[in-house]
Amino acid sequence: LPAQKAAAATSETINLSAEDWAQIYTLAPSLEASIPPDTQQAYLKASNPGAVDSFGYEAMALSGDTLVIGAFGESSNAVGVNGNQADNSAGSSGAAYVFIRSGGVWSQQAYLKASNPNGTDNFGLSVDISGDTIVVGAPSEDSNATGVNGNQLDNSASASGAVYVFTRSGTTWSQQAYLKASNTEAGDYFGRLVNISGDTISVAAYYEDSNATGINGNQADNSAEDSGAVYVFTRSGSTWSQQAYVKASNTEAGDYFGYLAMALSGDTLAVAAPYEASSTTGVNGNQADNSAPYSGAVYVFTRTGSIWSQQAYLKASNTKTEDYFGYPSMSLSGDTLAVAASYEDSNATGVNGNQADT
Repeated sequence: LPAQKAAAATSETINLSAEDWAQIYTLAPSLEASIPPDTQQAYLKASNPGAVDSFGYEAMALSGDTLVIGAFGESSNAVGVNGNQADNSAGSSGAAYVFIRSGGVWSQQAYLKASNPNGTDNFGLSVDISGDTIVVGAPSEDSNATGVNGNQLDNSASASGAVYVFTRSGTTWSQQAYLKASNTEAGDYFGRLVNISGDTISVAAYYEDSNATGINGNQADNSAEDSGAVYVFTRSGSTWSQQAYVKASNTEAGDYFGYLAMALSGDTLAVAAPYEASSTTGVNGNQADNSAPYSGAVYVFTRTGSIWSQQAYLKASNTKTEDYFGYPSMSLSGDTLAVAASYEDSNATGVNGNQADT
């Protein structure tokens, strides 16, 4: 509203001239964008809702007018895209649903399943989307394949995990790739978190056990149980390959690097390790003093060309034991990273309050 009218208005009546109305009409698109909607646009359910399917549990991603929602407890034995939803003989195999908006109307465009669905694979426990590409994690998938498009049939690596990449041509979705870790091991839970940004995918496996540090270290020594790892894949044309194997700079058993919080934007990757134990504060402090168990840390990596390196080691400004810095979420946009620490104890309010009273 024009300032003089807004200042003079009561809570009951606003008197506007024709000139005022013309100004409002001109500004309507930007005003509409800034005013919270007072009506719900859509109520979405799966096309085959079932008890304990967990539609939308921790797995939902939006890109433009396309929304993907995971349902890791869905139980059909369908394979691929738009298969038979009626046979629920593969308990908790999982599914993902793609919805699109035309005008203000939403409709389901696709029903996605793994190319090798099995009971309790939990396909759809993580999802992400970028344009016409969807990534779906199935962290309890069991094959012992490694790399891209390997053999899906040998299920001798229980809960090793897998990730599935789907692409859209026109209105048709199809599976483009089947991704596994380069060091597949039972119980690693590869695919519990997935991110996609353009032609780059990051995949967390927070139960991975190697004692490697940094980028592309030795994957063979599994003496750091549940230290965690992240794998970066890139696409050239329609072909995916692993670009990096990412570990913390201070890998330790039980740190759970990649646990429930990872963010990818362009050439920047942020990974949380909420069980990390150092007592340092701020940026790039001393990683060696593990006197604050479960205080948590976040690691920031950047890419130059095709080479990844660690840029920063982040701790809270008020590091405390069991604050779980980095749990359960992070958000990265451009040059700004927001990190949650959901068990932090201060009674401060607002911005930059007193951190000392816990």
